[in-house]
Amino acid sequence: MQAAIRSFVSGGNVVKASLLQHVRVINPAIQPSVFCKRSESTQSSRMEEHGFESTTISDVMNAKGKSADGSWLWCTTDDSVYDAVKSMTQHNVGALVVVKPGEQQSLAGIITERDYLRKIIVQGRSSKSTKVGDIMTEENKLITVTPETKVLRAMQLMTDNRIRHIPVIKDKGMVGMVSIGDVVRAVVTEHREELNRLNAFIQGGY
Repeated sequence: MQAAIRSFVSGGNVVKASLLQHVRVINPAIQPSVFCKRSESTQSSRMEEHGFESTTISDVMNAKGKSADGSWLWCTTDDSVYDAVKSMTQHNVGALVVVKPGEQQSLAGIITERDYLRKIIVQGRSSKSTKVGDIMTEENKLITVTPETKVLRAMQLMTDNRIRHIPVIKDKGMVGMVSIGDVVRAVVTEHREELNRLNAFIQGGY
């Protein structure tokens, strides 16, 4: 999965470079007019503004709409691991945000399916008698992003650290969580839209 993501991003950059080269080779004579005419210059700036690296985590969360409210389900440090895993199963998610009891916006850590497998199943511990706080990844070890973080940066963080979920923090408060699936979908959409814009530019659509 991680190798596929790296290949996808790399491939997208190659396609973009090829298309831009195609523009230069096919019709180099149009370049002076593009930079001389105000309207065409504005359109070029618009292409740059909405380029490959423009989408942010905030855009991803907004695209989810109302479903974003349930995309970062949480539990507390005092909950049993059994209850946390049961909640993951019921909501078909692979991780829960962990907060301090009575402080829903105070991030304490994160618990994932991987934590359950490695620290409960493999070690033969009881999920019903073990608290979430005993096996979670603590807040000071978490990899996080902000709403302003670019999607490609988030993907790089998730790939480099081999994680599938990343909390979104703003002003030290928890505002959401995105998964590798959310990020990949956003990148796919961004690549598709960018290729459409470049194709329109080549065909004189700008």
